[in-house]
Amino acid sequence: PAMAARDTWQREQSCGCPLVRAKLPILRWLPHYSLAWLHLDLMAGLTVGLTVVPQALAYAEVAGLPLQYGLYSSFMGCFVYCFLGTAKDVTLGPTAIMSLLVSSYAFHQPVYAILLTFLSGCIQLAMGLLHLGFLLDFISCPVIKGFTSAASITISFNQVKNILGLQGIPRQFFLQVYETLRRIGETRAGDAVLGLACLAALAGLRVMKSHLPRAACAEPLAARVSYLIVWTSATARNALVVLFAGLVAYSFQVMGSQPLTLTGSIPQGLPPFQLPHFSMATPNGTITFQTMVEDMGVGLAVVPLMGLLETVAIAKAFASQNDYRIDPNQELLAMGFANILGSFVSSYPITGSFGRTAVNAQSGVCTPAGGLITGTLVLLSLAYLTSLFYYIPKAALAAVIISAVIPMFDAGIFRRLWRVKRLDLVPLCVTFLLCFWEVQYGIVAGVLVSGILLLYSIARPPIKVSEGDVLLVQPGSSLHFPAIECLRDTVCSYSLAASPPRSIILDCCHISSIDYTVVVGLRELLQELHKHGLSLAFCSLQEPVLQVLLSADLEGFQHFSSREEAGEATACLECWGWSAPG
Repeated sequence: PAMAARDTWQREQSCGCPLVRAKLPILRWLPHYSLAWLHLDLMAGLTVGLTVVPQALAYAEVAGLPLQYGLYSSFMGCFVYCFLGTAKDVTLGPTAIMSLLVSSYAFHQPVYAILLTFLSGCIQLAMGLLHLGFLLDFISCPVIKGFTSAASITISFNQVKNILGLQGIPRQFFLQVYETLRRIGETRAGDAVLGLACLAALAGLRVMKSHLPRAACAEPLAARVSYLIVWTSATARNALVVLFAGLVAYSFQVMGSQPLTLTGSIPQGLPPFQLPHFSMATPNGTITFQTMVEDMGVGLAVVPLMGLLETVAIAKAFASQNDYRIDPNQELLAMGFANILGSFVSSYPITGSFGRTAVNAQSGVCTPAGGLITGTLVLLSLAYLTSLFYYIPKAALAAVIISAVIPMFDAGIFRRLWRVKRLDLVPLCVTFLLCFWEVQYGIVAGVLVSGILLLYSIARPPIKVSEGDVLLVQPGSSLHFPAIECLRDTVCSYSLAASPPRSIILDCCHISSIDYTVVVGLRELLQELHKHGLSLAFCSLQEPVLQVLLSADLEGFQHFSSREEAGEATACLECWGWSAPG
């Protein structure tokens, strides 16, 4: 059934009928839904649900919000993406990266976090309607890697205080490191032992899953059942470890002593469905909507873009494995609606989760309907199980977070960039280092550095000059207005410095487009060379470039159809009667 679902998904994604082009992707697969798919979607949804509940509680801690807000953020995205999502494997919900951003821009205030969700959703929805998904292309891989690697370290160290049972540790990274090391003697033995045991268990289950051989259908029933048990335990390891830690904490509570720091009471019941608050009452007065927006500042750009970036990157990764296409603009619409509706149920900003998406894919999910099961399981947990969450030790949730974010640190990226292109280490290191100060500074600085490097390559394209009776100049890329001065300087320096000065043939085989400033620069170059009795001829012009130059009506403009005629150009130039002075 999973292979049949994949084949149908590929066929429907590639279909060109108007139904597929509609803005409601659920119509692409719903007419073909079967009971076999329902079985697999049900199993995948339950498995992801067992993963998302403990993670949601843990990520709310990273966001600096009460733990129930992690659960409030975990169901609406599942429901919305089922209708609007274009990737069958993706699950939306709270993530480590987004939680870290929320902690920076929501100031640990639920009202700020919910309003940030609403505004981010509006921005994402507008971007989707305006087809602005291409903006993601300006965030380079080194910037992403620098951010995620720094976030991995920041989030992990932020949880060390819970592993050690320390209280009152500041959230700023450098102060956090200093205070944690200074007060390490105050470590609570119970929290430390349980936290390290949970980390070891999670690491062991992860390794067990990665080395688990696949059970063949021909093997005995006992072998297949054993495989299923081990695979389920390893996949739902977060829920298993949190459950075990909760039982340990409950046992100590019954015995009358409690060496562990517990999560505490979590309000039971579903969140109210209401508009987000556009102001906030404080003891010193009311914070207006305008002030709240000003306080969020650049977060209103960073949060929507990073949310979309995570979702699209994950969707593309799994789409490439299953041979179907992803539409970034449709993902923007799905993210926008998910965040807008999520703000009505007190959610903080959500995005695609790589870990839970991987679990979804490995569980054999056939359609986005698996998200309905996951969302329902979260709602049931909110309605009936929150009283049991009281006994979950904070050290266990910290272990879940650390286990989830450690794989985000890519130590090999530094070595790979050193081998491939060392200049890309600059935006990587700038982003990586500044993210320890403030996340927004790291991302913005990395994007700016990447943009400067990109603009420099446009302004200084590679130019090959071949010596001869006539100089052959060949730009290695298209010409845009920052590059025309570089081309003029190169042409003049070679042609006028030669003895005797020589005319120029400009090979335009790599130039696919030019702009008006380039045309003006070429006109001035033709005039300057003509003053010295030299000529400039063009060859291998592509049709769009030729049409632009012809419409510009450049004085003295001559062109040849191909490089093969370049040899004849020398004779032609001599026939024109242009020679060097003297």
